[in-house]
Amino acid sequence: MLAIADLRNEYSKASLDVTNVLPDPVRQFEKWFQEAVQAQVPEPNAMTLSTVNALGGPSSRIVLLKGIESNRFVFYTNYQSAKGKDLERVPACALTFFWPELERQVRIEGVAGRIDAERSEQYFQSRPRGSQIGAWSSPQSSIIESRTILEERVAQIEKKFSGHEVLPKPHQWGGFEVEPVMIEFWQGRQSRLHDRIQFNKIDNAWKIYRLAP
Repeated sequence: MLAIADLRNEYSKASLDVTNVLPDPVRQFEKWFQEAVQAQVPEPNAMTLSTVNALGGPSSRIVLLKGIESNRFVFYTNYQSAKGKDLERVPACALTFFWPELERQVRIEGVAGRIDAERSEQYFQSRPRGSQIGAWSSPQSSIIESRTILEERVAQIEKKFSGHEVLPKPHQWGGFEVEPVMIEFWQGRQSRLHDRIQFNKIDNAWKIYRLAP
């Protein structure tokens, strides 16, 4: 049996201090994100989105960051999905990025809101046609009896939009943007004495702190 407790890595690639981060944490995130892209981290825009479910408990899943606009983190989903309903009910949420190749993690806490329909439409129509068909076909997070139901819905949508290279955006699909109130940068260090630099927005200004690992 795998000895899970014995799995460990020593982190030694870099260090992090309040003196070598940018004063704006969103710009610091963009810097780290670009370094993750340059390091060819697989899907560097993959992030864990954590929301509050209907029972008041946590609910998490992986989604893809699709942009940073006006200092807000943007992603897209079905508004009728579990995460969409969670965010409509309780807009407070958290985003987590983990780039093990760089021994780095970023945690973001903030408040989500819908982006305007025009921006959602523009992004939707930039997606591959198969993804557009998928968004129309999937009643995301709903219970279905089998995959056959999805395949039948895909066939119906294909027929409905036959000859259309670009589809209109479904009304239930669109973007959210997360306005951050906390961003924490984590750099792995040896002996689990990791570097943690946290920014908190207080009175509309960013305050920076070092946290114990």
